[in-house]
Amino acid sequence: MEKTDISSAYRRLKSPNIKTRKRALKIIKEAKRKK
Repeated sequence: MEKTDISSAYRRLKSPNIKTRKRALKIIKEAKRKK
């Protein structure tokens, strides 16, 4: 399974893969809401 921490999510936002970027965005939103 892929890592779902914030740092790797931000790194994944620069990915050319759209599915990956959308998933990363979701991870970041989750993390922001949890704080």
